[in-house]
Amino acid sequence: MVPQQPQWRPLIGVTVGEPAGIGPEISLRAAWQLRDEVRPVLLGDAAYLAMLASEIDPEIRLMGVSQEALRYSGLPESGKDRITVIDCPLDAHVFAGKLDRRNGRAVLRTLDVAIESVEQKWCDAIVTAPLQKSTINDAGIAFTGHTEYFAQQTQTAQVVMMLACEASGYLPQALRVALATTHLALKDVPAAIRFDTLLNTLKITEHDLRTKFGIAKPRILVAGLNPHAGENGYLGREEIEVISPVIAQAQALGMDVRGPYPADTLFQQKYLQDADCVLAMYHDQGLPVLKFASFGLGVNITLGLPLIRTSVDHGTALDLALRGVGHADAGSMCAAIRVAAGMVRRTGNSDRPVQS
Repeated sequence: MVPQQPQWRPLIGVTVGEPAGIGPEISLRAAWQLRDEVRPVLLGDAAYLAMLASEIDPEIRLMGVSQEALRYSGLPESGKDRITVIDCPLDAHVFAGKLDRRNGRAVLRTLDVAIESVEQKWCDAIVTAPLQKSTINDAGIAFTGHTEYFAQQTQTAQVVMMLACEASGYLPQALRVALATTHLALKDVPAAIRFDTLLNTLKITEHDLRTKFGIAKPRILVAGLNPHAGENGYLGREEIEVISPVIAQAQALGMDVRGPYPADTLFQQKYLQDADCVLAMYHDQGLPVLKFASFGLGVNITLGLPLIRTSVDHGTALDLALRGVGHADAGSMCAAIRVAAGMVRRTGNSDRPVQS
């Protein structure tokens, strides 16, 4: 009998997010649950995570490594019986459910270490637990979100935020929703819908659907900005002056892009059954549909980066954290880790040997 070869496990760096929220708990639960599929590496305060792990499950074993040791000798080997933690110390004691601006800068540092981990090939991809934007802003740092920060730190001119979910009781097939704009006030959205930016959004989305999701010829449906997709200009001219010309240009470049469709009728089976992605014009146009169908199981993916980054589809849930361990659902974190691992495998993003 030919001996079975051990399965290669992608190294997935997981930033544990806002320490007062559910991020640390769901990161620990998902990492321990999926350790046979991937090699998870948590980025957070090692002492706090060790204390939390003992409350969640006494069987969880952690192995801490300092950032200095990591930079000197790389990521240490570890088997499936323990989870590696890159120690990113906090600046203040954590009280579950209670935000503390003193930890804002420390939380942000975990993102920088995560980027470094991929650049130095200590990890193959990044998965992020939710953080609290207000804590970072209250610490004196202008911060609008993970998506924008990763773009800034990797010097990426434009990225695309996409959320995805598998089939569910509401959806007979997987759904992916990309966004033309992300965290903008609604009043600022129309001015942000520009020809070059929107065309680049389609290029990035189409490229990553091919290369990171293995879809040979992605079909993308584009929503209009205005009610009824502008009603031939009577309810707004963005569709006529920007969105339709962009779609025509994308088609001329060989992309299978269609629209603009009225957003209130686009999310029907007759349209979605043959679509690989929907491009919505703003955050709350497309995401309510996806989150209604799959909340707690969806995945946030940043397209266009020089690295793989996924995240959960929910926030810090301070109210759940305040109730203590055992109330948070790690489903979205598990899904985010699995999606990141699949993207690593499809892109051949690691040349490391099999880990035991």
